[in-house]
Amino acid sequence: MNYIQQAFKGDNKVWMFVITTFLVAGIFIANLIFFLFFGDGIDIIEEQNKLLEIIPSKNFWLAVNLLPFAFLLGLLFLLVKYLHQRSILSLSTARPKIDWRRVGFSFTLIVIITIVTFGIGYALDPSLIELQFDPLKFAILFVVSLVLFPLQIGLEEYLFRGYLMQHIGAFAKNRWMPLIITSVMFGVFHGANPEVAEMGWVVMIFYIGTGFLLGIMTLMDDGLELALGFHFGNNLLAAILVTSNWSALQTDAIFIYTAEEASSSLGEIIMPVFIIYPIILLILAYKYKWNDWKGKLFGTIEIPAKDN
Repeated sequence: MNYIQQAFKGDNKVWMFVITTFLVAGIFIANLIFFLFFGDGIDIIEEQNKLLEIIPSKNFWLAVNLLPFAFLLGLLFLLVKYLHQRSILSLSTARPKIDWRRVGFSFTLIVIITIVTFGIGYALDPSLIELQFDPLKFAILFVVSLVLFPLQIGLEEYLFRGYLMQHIGAFAKNRWMPLIITSVMFGVFHGANPEVAEMGWVVMIFYIGTGFLLGIMTLMDDGLELALGFHFGNNLLAAILVTSNWSALQTDAIFIYTAEEASSSLGEIIMPVFIIYPIILLILAYKYKWNDWKGKLFGTIEIPAKDN
């Protein structure tokens, strides 16, 4: 059985899917609706900075923002196990067990790429990047990040590339529809991030493109392992390497981008999606010997025969 077919191991009635989706993703949906209908009169960045003035520390604020993901991830696991009568393993991979080496490889890959590209950018123009390293604050940040980011990215991956990918694929009986729907949803649900308010909706190219990258990884590799490792490495570096006054992650990172406003060009936004992401997929395809791209990304899903 391939990854999407894992959904057939349990009870996948439509009403179960609707209840689980709204219970787990309801906070994202409500946040997005509020932003779309009432966000025009609210300066998200200004409000965030006001909160940071009265909250004990940025590390505390980061923890407060990440803790709800732990609750929602636990809720998703409970609903899958007891409502859908499925194992968490079937939500994770089509392999007999989770391949932690895959998680480690994709994590290491994105960490190396991020540090190298940041280093090149810093060497070419360090004028807008300032060192703000504080050993104590950074140590706390590092511990908070290691503990809570796996839960945050775990929820996003198990919800979008796991639960939604599998069940939409099982309902649609194909692979391309869940890939497109979950990738667009992943991007849209990031629409309330401060970066979108600062740089405009063009940033959605990056978020949706990242959704497609993670979705392709999942379908081609028949599991969430590569997506989990990549997502964790990306978010961890976003928190501990460089921050800014207008980013979603306000942290005591090693560096801070000192520009008062975002100045990223269209090229800087889309370069990862159309240059770096294809290179990452080629590296993974070579290492894990991916084949039959057409079948795994656009093929049909058959209902597996049940054992007597």
